[in-house]
Amino acid sequence: MTTPSLVPSRDGFTLDGRPFRMLSGALHYFRVHPAQWDDRLARLRAMGLNTVETYVAWNVHEPVPGRFDFTGANDLVAFLRAAERHGLKAVVRPGPYICAEWEFGGLPAWLLKDPGMRLRCAYPPYLAAVDRYLDAVMPLLEPLLAEHGGPVIALQVENEYGSYGNDVAYLRHLVDGMRKRGATGLLFTSDGPTEPMLQGGTVAGVLPTVNFGSRAGEAFEALRRWSPDGPPVCMEFWNGWFDHWRDPHHVRDAADAAGVLDDMLAAGASVNLYMAHGGTNFGLMNGANEVDGVYQPTVTSYDYDAAIGEAGELTEKYWAFREVIGRHAELPDEPPPAAAPRLKLGDIALPSAAPLLAHVEDLSAPVYSPSTLTMEELDQAYGFVLYRTWVSGPREAAPLHVDGLADRAQVFLDGVPVAVLDRSESGSATCELAIPAGGARLDLLVENCGRINYGPELHDRKGITRGVRLERQNLFGWQMYPLPLDEPRGPVLPDASGPIPAGVPVVRAGSFEVERVGDTFVRLDGWTKGLIWINGFLLGRYWSAGPQRTLYVPAPVLRVGTNEVTVLELHGPGGANITLTDTPDLGDPMAAPIA
Repeated sequence: MTTPSLVPSRDGFTLDGRPFRMLSGALHYFRVHPAQWDDRLARLRAMGLNTVETYVAWNVHEPVPGRFDFTGANDLVAFLRAAERHGLKAVVRPGPYICAEWEFGGLPAWLLKDPGMRLRCAYPPYLAAVDRYLDAVMPLLEPLLAEHGGPVIALQVENEYGSYGNDVAYLRHLVDGMRKRGATGLLFTSDGPTEPMLQGGTVAGVLPTVNFGSRAGEAFEALRRWSPDGPPVCMEFWNGWFDHWRDPHHVRDAADAAGVLDDMLAAGASVNLYMAHGGTNFGLMNGANEVDGVYQPTVTSYDYDAAIGEAGELTEKYWAFREVIGRHAELPDEPPPAAAPRLKLGDIALPSAAPLLAHVEDLSAPVYSPSTLTMEELDQAYGFVLYRTWVSGPREAAPLHVDGLADRAQVFLDGVPVAVLDRSESGSATCELAIPAGGARLDLLVENCGRINYGPELHDRKGITRGVRLERQNLFGWQMYPLPLDEPRGPVLPDASGPIPAGVPVVRAGSFEVERVGDTFVRLDGWTKGLIWINGFLLGRYWSAGPQRTLYVPAPVLRVGTNEVTVLELHGPGGANITLTDTPDLGDPMAAPIA
């Protein structure tokens, strides 16, 4: 067996026989436009870091069972080679589960098509899927391992498993699977610094590490009880926090975070800043949490109040961290890259408009079933499903129940908006409905707002998971139109011939000219909720509920000349304009929770 390059001891690490302290920063390749990888990595290195850490998101690499994609924005090897060019070692956390506030914690949605699926345990169909994934990802990582002269110095086994389960056989299956596929070097686990978490997440022969945001001494004491001969390692130093829709924007005082970092480095610890650069949940890949029974979807931005902002800004926290690192290690001579240019283009008109429901058959072919099917049963991962049925009448007003709504439904009767049902509003999935004498067409446009990425409720199937009732009567005979909206250009519909009714989903489109490219930010003041594409790139979700008020547009998305904009506004007719500004607005700040 090849001798590991990174070797732990009680006091620290050696790398190829020389003392090595891991000064790492988290940067997820799948949250950064690939044309900006080099810029962000250079900023990490200039802060004084010697290592970059990234998860590997299984769901972006195997969107369909057995069909893998490691190209373009998914080119993991290219990202790690870029890190190597910038003088950075790499810590890779290939999952299979990653949490990360990422859709379904990085697990592919198709796992949930199996009605008996049990996740993150030794359930044979789950293990078979995991093995196929490891068969694909490990041959890419193996040549990049430090043992073969590459930049990858360590690999993680699962992620914070002690916060979820205690299946030692499952963890051992992962360890053995990684070893037999060429992982000859250091393997580690990471968990919260509590006894139950470390009991559940630690596996023999694998280095334990801990994740926390404060009280470093207590955390390392807990780690020492489980790793008496291992070094103090904070694999996730939570120096900021993420945001949910309807909540304030979380920030953490730079001096406070820098003080905790200084404490850890003074104690001789190795540290990974989570996050060093957060990036963006582009597309439909934001995750969600469920706390005390309340569903909480994550916003599009993953700025995380990190040292390097969402658009590459060098924040007060960046310079505070750099100063602290400079007290304990030699800083590089190279300065960080200059700030990228930003564009302020003002209002952009969107003259083209078309109501979505009137053109649904231009976008999707219906699936017929007596009962409602989930997204997973429809072989759909993300987006929307339009559920349609006919209800006989007349019927006096009665409660319409959507049982197992995941996550948000707009209810229409003969095309007229009736109600909005929202799983995150105290579980509300009921409205009053009266049916006219001749009967009526009932439509429910259901949005997947992001699968739960953490905790015991991971089995988060989307769409309508149980059924629809009008009072006590189950409604049968459904047409379902899958609307993943993952076409490269976004939804393309013919212009409406007349005015758009109020409250209906509408697709708007327009264009603008650019003489030079640069970063910019979209404001959608006066709009309610929906999605926006620029040049076929799905930036993500917007929502007037906040806190996020602008969406980041990376410079590489734009092109010199004409640029195309498409907006799906769920509560039309929508605004006549969007605004492109040079200033981000992530909402009113609130102090981040510090664990």
